[in-house]
Amino acid sequence: MPEINNTLLLIVILLNFFTLGSSRLGACIRAVALQGAILALLPLTVNGLTPHALGLAAGAFAFKGIFIPWLLFRAISEVRIRREIEPLIGYVPTLLLGALSTAAAFIFADSLPLVAEHRGTLFIPTALATLATGFLLLITRRKAITQVLGYLVFENGIFVFGVLLTTAMPLMVEAGVLLDLLVAVFIMGIVMHQINREFSTLNTERLSSLRE
Repeated sequence: MPEINNTLLLIVILLNFFTLGSSRLGACIRAVALQGAILALLPLTVNGLTPHALGLAAGAFAFKGIFIPWLLFRAISEVRIRREIEPLIGYVPTLLLGALSTAAAFIFADSLPLVAEHRGTLFIPTALATLATGFLLLITRRKAITQVLGYLVFENGIFVFGVLLTTAMPLMVEAGVLLDLLVAVFIMGIVMHQINREFSTLNTERLSSLRE
């Protein structure tokens, strides 16, 4: 189902641009949740309704589409913030960087010696573009919650790569990736709580003020 896969992956790329251009944390969390839910469909469209694909799709949907977004909504409710204020790089320049990195991803993917079944699909350029989007969110945003979203988007790019290898990778390896993601979010939740308690802000630049 290459047409369905390409449509889903195109939506993933559009959601990348939305997260780069929006300052509203709630909207960004919903976009990342939708992106995760869409990616959860890919194992089924690529490999069919096999037990392996069903298990991976169910786990990805539960963690990426429901549980982790719920944790993030709970976090922004606890700390009472709604927007990313004064990012390190403005939203328009970040969008331009995102567009350039996405174009570079397509150009680079087109030069790779891909197997016949992957040619003409958007898997590789989408994975590379999503990795770049996550990296941009990590380095251009001040709020810890937005940086968590950057980590989630970055992991979504890795997941797209993993979908191409689902027949070769054991289910336990893929479950380990999701577990690492969950642990990372819990760690970031602890960090956000400590920053907010000590400084009454989630601006990560205030970390430089920490003293033993």
